[in-house]
Amino acid sequence: MFDTHCHLNFKAFKRNVNDVVVRAEKEGVEFIVVPGTDVKTSKKGVEIVQNLDGVYAAVGIHPHHVMKYLTRHAELDSASSMSFPRKRESRKLWIPDQVGDDSGEILHFVRDDVYEIEKLLSHPKVVAVGEVGLDNHTYENTVYQDYQIDSRFLELQKELFKNQIDLAVKYKKSLILHNREAKKDFLQILREKWAKHLEYRTVFHCCEPDEELLNFAKENHIFIGVDGDVTYSKEKQRFIKNVPLEMLVIETDSPFLLPEPLRTEKKYPNKPENIVIIAEKVASILNLSTVKIGQKTTENAKELFGLE
Repeated sequence: MFDTHCHLNFKAFKRNVNDVVVRAEKEGVEFIVVPGTDVKTSKKGVEIVQNLDGVYAAVGIHPHHVMKYLTRHAELDSASSMSFPRKRESRKLWIPDQVGDDSGEILHFVRDDVYEIEKLLSHPKVVAVGEVGLDNHTYENTVYQDYQIDSRFLELQKELFKNQIDLAVKYKKSLILHNREAKKDFLQILREKWAKHLEYRTVFHCCEPDEELLNFAKENHIFIGVDGDVTYSKEKQRFIKNVPLEMLVIETDSPFLLPEPLRTEKKYPNKPENIVIIAEKVASILNLSTVKIGQKTTENAKELFGLE
């Protein structure tokens, strides 16, 4: 089986990554992709996968972490009156100044991080840019004290998203997409930035059960990621009945999204070995064998990430 989205680079696995991978292998998990959510976790992911067979990395900046740039600017602004360079000619990553009067300083931070992500794309075990996208959800638990969704936050998300799509196209990498409560802008940007290379090389991670998203995916040959919530969400269960089998991939999103019955039992964190539970549920919903689901979703995931 293939877990297409597993955050082995998060603190939950800090002390036992190798053990977690070994246990997953014993359950039949042959391949894992470890997505980044910022520069730190992207670098950590690359470090982790170097010596693990069948484990690959994706690198990128999650839309929620745009708040870091706004927070960092506010902290520096209050601490000093020092100025920052508005452009670095050697870094050809264009981000228009459309996020406020103080956008030059903020975009300086963004350019630095996008440049760091770009450097990681040359690593042979980096197969994708991700996870990247848009997120309008209001999170109760966040590391950012001053977190709020406003126009500046959303505009910066959009520009960061566009730049990271460009990186996937430029370096011919796959693309792991995150969308939460931002469908209109999400699809608008994809229509604007879409390239032929991205067909069969893109996945809607933990795809929202939405007909318009599914139709766009069908039209553009995008895979649909199915996670542990399919074991308890009736809406998700109805949704995947309409997803062609050749478009499905399965993912744990570890350490999050525990499947049932582990969710009720609060057996945190989620782990890649639990991909089996997701496969069993999908098989039940589609009236297919678990073996068939495992084989076909693995085949799909290999195509998604350009693996033999």
